[in-house]
Amino acid sequence: MCLGDDPTCAAFAEHRLRYQRDMQPERRAFLKSSFVASGGAAAIAAGGLSLVSPALAQASGKAVTQSAHYHLPASAETVHWGYFSKNLKPQVEIASGDYVTIETLTHHSNDDAERMVTGDPGAESVFLWTKDKKGVARRGAGPEDAKLGPGGGLGVHICTGPVAIRGAEPGDVLEVRILDVAPRPCANPKFKGSTFGSNAAAWWGYHYDDMLEGKKREVITIYEVDASGGRDWAKAVYNFPWPGVTDPNGVLHPTIDYPGIPVDHSKTQRTYDVLKGIRVPIRPHFGTMGLAPAEADMVNSIPPSYTGGNIDNWRIGKGATMYYPVAVSGALFSVGDPHASQGDSELCGTAIECSLTGTFQFILHKKADLAGTSLEALDFPMIETKDDWVLSGFSYPNYLKDLGPDAQNAIFSKSSIDLAMRDAFRKMRSFLMHAKGLTEDEAISLMSIAVDFGITQVVDGNWGVHAIVKKAIFSERTT
Repeated sequence: MCLGDDPTCAAFAEHRLRYQRDMQPERRAFLKSSFVASGGAAAIAAGGLSLVSPALAQASGKAVTQSAHYHLPASAETVHWGYFSKNLKPQVEIASGDYVTIETLTHHSNDDAERMVTGDPGAESVFLWTKDKKGVARRGAGPEDAKLGPGGGLGVHICTGPVAIRGAEPGDVLEVRILDVAPRPCANPKFKGSTFGSNAAAWWGYHYDDMLEGKKREVITIYEVDASGGRDWAKAVYNFPWPGVTDPNGVLHPTIDYPGIPVDHSKTQRTYDVLKGIRVPIRPHFGTMGLAPAEADMVNSIPPSYTGGNIDNWRIGKGATMYYPVAVSGALFSVGDPHASQGDSELCGTAIECSLTGTFQFILHKKADLAGTSLEALDFPMIETKDDWVLSGFSYPNYLKDLGPDAQNAIFSKSSIDLAMRDAFRKMRSFLMHAKGLTEDEAISLMSIAVDFGITQVVDGNWGVHAIVKKAIFSERTT
């Protein structure tokens, strides 16, 4: 029987909606809030509107004979830190229609290792760093002999994967359904029942050159989330100014310039009762999620691009579906940068960086089946929720191609909101004309009166603006 996972089933839409409703466990406020934040069950809109038409679903479903479910833990053997690469060996190879539960770790866990690393074998293996040994040596896309350490910190996110999708080739589109998001409980018995995350107001934040009295500083705030699901909000525990840290290899870090630096809290000054009485709504999501690009062998994980990556849109959570253009054989999907919550803009440089586990289903749409569909011209990552389509605009849509050989350095000095807004406008215009059959004049009018443009982030090198259009607008349109 179809459980909402067989696109060839005549009652696929009904079964999938029922399945997604079953995946909305009222028993856990954490998961419930995640579902609400992303708008509900992916690809099931009022009136059945979806980017995937019944004909495309049927065509793509022919390759789905049965679905398997895999589990990919986070450990020093299964993660790559700070970069995407078309040359990475897949951690698992799956077929279209398969499910994978993937563990992800925040790269900020060492901001408070007692709460986010201790007692957790997977996290301990990743964050291991002594004078003689490093659990994961390369951290970033830079050179092996970089002064700060292998990789140079040119990329910071711990990504679990990649997952290879059998048969995926350039020109295809990969649909990734986010079916579940759960917190990774603290493994330290002292903090049983809780999950913790870190928010770093860092030197790369938008605020940093605009501090009152010109007093520049990096301040880290540790937040607590109820891992048992008793509440759907986070609370601040304490904060501390970055003290300047000497890592186990003797390198001084006066600022947060290399990921995973172990903080010695005997040298920090903690302030408790910060943000007292403030409840931060939970929006669990994955800040970095996407496919390997084709343009370079190793790509910094910080700037987002046409195959996804560090989009940092809080809508990429439970119930949402992502669509990515495939750039390399196997697609090579990786996920990381888990967040408990984030506002549009990620203004200070980070979200509540908090380890999470996601369950995903992968559907491959072959290039030969895309002609005449809404996905035919897709060359950027797109978000679909129950109620909305969300298009991601960037300062440079494909910065690796747009900026030439020095792209991975140049992007950090060339981004602007104006460029990102224009890209979001152009993508929405194309979507409304190509997928919804509007004329250019109709599209421009509709964008001004019914499309919401928001600042996704201003801290990731390639700045982002998202455009949101409600599906209900098209509920009576027949074309």
